[in-house]
Amino acid sequence: MPEGSEGQARQPTLICARLPVYGRCMASKRAATSTPSTPSTPSARSSRTTLPADLCQISQRLSDRVSRLKFGEPVTHTYNPLSYARAPHEAYLTRFGGAPKEVVLLGMNPGPFGMAQTGVPFGDVSMVRDWLGLDGKVGEPARMHDKRPVLGFGCARREVSGQRLWGWARDRFGTPERFFARFFVVNYCPLAFIEASGKNRTPDKLPAPEREALFAACDAALSDVVSLLGPRHVVGVGAFAEARASQVLAGHDVQISTILHPSPQSPLANSGWAPRIEAQLERAGIAL
Repeated sequence: MPEGSEGQARQPTLICARLPVYGRCMASKRAATSTPSTPSTPSARSSRTTLPADLCQISQRLSDRVSRLKFGEPVTHTYNPLSYARAPHEAYLTRFGGAPKEVVLLGMNPGPFGMAQTGVPFGDVSMVRDWLGLDGKVGEPARMHDKRPVLGFGCARREVSGQRLWGWARDRFGTPERFFARFFVVNYCPLAFIEASGKNRTPDKLPAPEREALFAACDAALSDVVSLLGPRHVVGVGAFAEARASQVLAGHDVQISTILHPSPQSPLANSGWAPRIEAQLERAGIAL
């Protein structure tokens, strides 16, 4: 299932720094040379200082690779928010990706009212703007489906998965800084796939040749992110993400587990999602 909290009062001190955050990331990218990924080992965890520019570079490489791929029917439109929502996406990486993490939460791919609008994983507009304190210019996909418009931070429709995930982080940790001191959230696949009817098509439902080309790019990016952040745990948000993590990260010193996806399509998620996933995290050895 694709990704997707209710908003809190806007945090002016965070929001006033939106454009400088993006500018710093871009300046760091221009100044930096390409750096090989560091293996995710205990020594790497203790010695590596993660640079947000490294995350930006991984993301840009992934965006470049997937933008060259072609997808046939029933997919008629493909959205790449790593491209048209680059500013808020890099603001997210820069502000919250600046240190090694204990836990990486891995989603599947952008939801139509979440990351497809904001460039942030599980990016419900209200939660991204009002709790994470992020904003930024969002353009449009090269071809936009009239039933799935990209309105950026002007999108009024809520992303339920994002409301639940970021709402849980807010309720459990209080501030973004406390949450991101230990956790980071990424999506395995950066593309949203839309059929002629406007229905989403998930990456696992693509034809095998398309899926294999896409997964090759996404696998490489996931391995790079985990090498960079050095987490002890990678938690798949749903069965698909867990399966990809288990395959891709077999050679990494990391524990793979899963939590229930917050999608409203899941009956279990509609009944006490937060306590269910907290119990799953505890069983995986992640103290809250």
